[in-house]
Amino acid sequence: MNKYENLTLECTAIGSLPHTDINRAAELIRRDFSTIPFWPQMVKINKNEDMIFQFLDNMPSFFCEDGNVFLDSEYDSFFEELEVFFNDYEEITADINSPQLEKYGITQASAFNDYIDIIKKAKTPFAKGQIVGPFTLSAALCKKDGTPAIYDETLREIITRNLILKALWQIKKIKEANSGTTPIIFTDEPTLSQLGTSAYVGIAEDEIRHMLIEITDMVKKYGAIPAIHCCGKCDWTLPLNSGFEMINPDAYSFAENLSLFSDDIKKFLTNGGKIAFGIVPTLDKTALEKTTTQDLIKKYQIAVNYLTKNGIDEKLVIENSIITPSCGAGALTVEQAEKAMDLTKQLSISLKEIYNIDN
Repeated sequence: MNKYENLTLECTAIGSLPHTDINRAAELIRRDFSTIPFWPQMVKINKNEDMIFQFLDNMPSFFCEDGNVFLDSEYDSFFEELEVFFNDYEEITADINSPQLEKYGITQASAFNDYIDIIKKAKTPFAKGQIVGPFTLSAALCKKDGTPAIYDETLREIITRNLILKALWQIKKIKEANSGTTPIIFTDEPTLSQLGTSAYVGIAEDEIRHMLIEITDMVKKYGAIPAIHCCGKCDWTLPLNSGFEMINPDAYSFAENLSLFSDDIKKFLTNGGKIAFGIVPTLDKTALEKTTTQDLIKKYQIAVNYLTKNGIDEKLVIENSIITPSCGAGALTVEQAEKAMDLTKQLSISLKEIYNIDN
């Protein structure tokens, strides 16, 4: 069976929710995302469920002292811990069933077990997990002297490999819940939109590509689909050529930006890649409150038209589309977030009807 079978115009969501009632969040996911449930990051329950802290368990060099977070590669036991970490990494990536993998599980995840329970009971064909992107994480974390980790080759390697272990842990948990479920692992890379700006002078694109390819290679090795989310304008040639099989732009605000890379996108789609159109506004509360399904149908069709005007066949785009919100919903109210999720589902249903898609 093709791992992409029956994905056309299905829907999922990016990750964060504002709910403090896990049961209510789980019910929302069951209702709106029965084909591709997503792991909800409950950012209002625990501040450590944000996209940074959640992925730092057992990472050598990471310290949190008196509320200050930093990386340190000069403490006495660093090289000893690093050797253990790299040995564990080699063992786990050679065999995902290694018992060492549990050491690198995600502990700050209030609703992860509820998400796994959804997969187990409904036997969903797909399930979405996520990690923070290596560029975003290594740009956010700094050494004691304030230098971002992205400028340190050793720290970049530690961060990338730690994220790979977090991705493999999710893949294993999903497959244990239901062996027939295909995991989709999103790499959340909002900082990618700043690559090439004065904020990151001296960072070579090849260095970022190397980190991303390490992740996509390992995700694919264990039968999952590697996807990438960036909610700003970015140079999409980088992720399109880093092994990802699904890209997730903010198509509500930046659909025209995506069309600037039409040659690469045409090749990507022709080779089986998918575009997850982030078409439901979650970064603009005013727009969300006013938006209807009909508005979003027009938004999607405009986004598709930007690509077809640049020589990409409409059928190719539509058949390789899925639908998501533009970004996470953690900053919204519960009511706004639920409207965004409901709109995502309604848009998916409406577009399938318009384009005669019967998954």
